[in-house]
Amino acid sequence: MTTTQPHDAEDMPAEIDFSAGERGKFYHQDTQLRLPVHLEADVQNTLAEIAGAKGVGLSALVNDLLRRDIASMRQQG
Repeated sequence: MTTTQPHDAEDMPAEIDFSAGERGKFYHQDTQLRLPVHLEADVQNTLAEIAGAKGVGLSALVNDLLRRDIASMRQQG
């Protein structure tokens, strides 16, 4: 088991030289941010069981369920 020690302020340099840094090096205008979605354990376990029984991946099952719910919500107004 690996443990990490908290960093002490003395470990940090007084100044950091960013003069050779390149602004926007990793910026891509068309990139879409995909936020992680965390399921509660019981929900994930149940959906994983259903996905396994259907022979599909968990992500595919969840996306299908969400698409159906979204369509239903849109119809309800």
